[in-house]
Amino acid sequence: MRIAPFGVEQWMNEWETGAAANLAETCVDSMTVNELLDLSGERDETADKMFGMRLSYGDIWGSGELVDGIASMYETLSRENVMVMNGGSAANFIALYTLTEPGDEIVSVYPTYQQLYSIPESFGASVRLLHLRYEDGFLPDPDSLKRLVTDRTKAICINNPNNPTGTLMNEALLKEIINIADSVGAWLYCDEVYRFMVHDGTVTPSAADMYERGIASCSLSKCFSLAGLRLGWLAGPKEFIGEVSSRRDYTTISCGRLDDLLGRTAIKHREKIFARNLEIVRNCARRLDEWVESEPRVSYVKPRAGTTAFLRYDYDLPSEEFCKRLFERDRTFLLPGRCFGPEFDRFLRIGYAYAPDVLQNGLARVSAFLRDIERRE
Repeated sequence: MRIAPFGVEQWMNEWETGAAANLAETCVDSMTVNELLDLSGERDETADKMFGMRLSYGDIWGSGELVDGIASMYETLSRENVMVMNGGSAANFIALYTLTEPGDEIVSVYPTYQQLYSIPESFGASVRLLHLRYEDGFLPDPDSLKRLVTDRTKAICINNPNNPTGTLMNEALLKEIINIADSVGAWLYCDEVYRFMVHDGTVTPSAADMYERGIASCSLSKCFSLAGLRLGWLAGPKEFIGEVSSRRDYTTISCGRLDDLLGRTAIKHREKIFARNLEIVRNCARRLDEWVESEPRVSYVKPRAGTTAFLRYDYDLPSEEFCKRLFERDRTFLLPGRCFGPEFDRFLRIGYAYAPDVLQNGLARVSAFLRDIERRE
């Protein structure tokens, strides 16, 4: 089996460690264990459980409290509709492994998180890309989607809110996409890792609630600021979750017991975490918007959700060279649009919500770099 190199992850692996100003981080300012326990108000109780815990495999499918907590974040689902995995990336992988057989036809939005199209392609599917255009606000065009799907389409893959652009499909647009999927009997697979980080404080509907063949992935990494726990999940029809479970036996015995304990603590107190993180995200998004307005040769589709934005720039410099030169100048780290495909070679993905001071410092460095470019033109 061959699979395309994962452009984003390979770039992050190569450059992130040495960064002095990291503008590529996609998580909201990560919490410490102490911060989580303080926020929960259950420090002593949780600490006693942690230190007295036997480090066995534990609950194979995840503790009942964890799985029920995940199910409670959906409108129509219960425990039997949830499968816990080691992070959102593992959830995406096993879901697409379950869905895809050689010769299947998969439609995926593009740009998006590369798993959604490269994994099906590696399993022998024919992948058709629904190009999201800057001119359309990086939102899917239903008419273009209708022209892509056929009676052979097994699944439509979307990412809502979108990575890298930060755009958000509203309920009406999701319903249009569901109607198109339903017209050919296709599944709708939606990566929803930023679902709880809509900037106006609303929560976008889940594909798993809206459609009988809707499947959603999510995790504790982004909106919960707990990427180090490596907990993610799938939500979808009971029959599909059963199919996933037979494949999970080959890939995952169980998730970690400490991860489970801290994860269910986070989910129980999620409203406090979301309030903390929304304050950070809104502050940072405002600062980013002010910076874009101040740079006449930088533009973007203003993000409505999540922690990333896709900056378009008007300089005669390929995005990989741009990012390398920026890093070499003062170790400021951005992600080149080329990682998402050759069509995006005059874009940069910025992760703007790690922390306000990091963002402010990093943007000042980028501005200084742009002035260097202009002086050489």
